Amino acid sequence: MRKIYGKELILDLYDCGPKIIRSKKKISEYCNKLCQLIKVKKYGKPIIERFGENTLWKEGYSFFQFIEESSISGHFLEGENIAYLNIFSCKLFDDKIAKDFTKKFFKAKKIKNRVLTR
Repeated sequence: MRKIYGKELILDLYDCGPKIIRSKKKISEYCNKLCQLIKVKKYGKPIIERFGENTLWKEGYSFFQFIEESSISGHFLEGENIAYLNIFSCKLFDDKIAKDFTKKFFKAKKIKNRVLTR
C-alpha cells in the first residue's frame, strides 16, 4: 500500500463577489480564517500581489500563503469574477469544510473541486 504524504484541494469558483476578490484585506482575512479552520500553522503573512493589469480577462490578485504543512495559493480573474485556488497540506484536512467555507467566503454561485492525494 502506498503511503499518503498529503492532500491537495483544487477549487474553481465562479460568479464570486466582486468586492471580495478585489480586496487585498479580504484575501488576507480568507488566508487567516482558512488556516484556523483546517488547523494548519501559517508561516508568515500571505504574499498578495496584483497581476495581469491592462489585460482585463486575467487582471487580479494572486496570493501565496506558506503553511508549515505546505501552502495555499490562488489567483482571481476580476474581469470574470472567477477564483482558482489550491490548498495543499501534508497534514490531512477536511476538504468538504474547506470547500464550503471558501465558497461562502467568496460568495461564489458555482464551484468545481478536485481532490488529489500525494
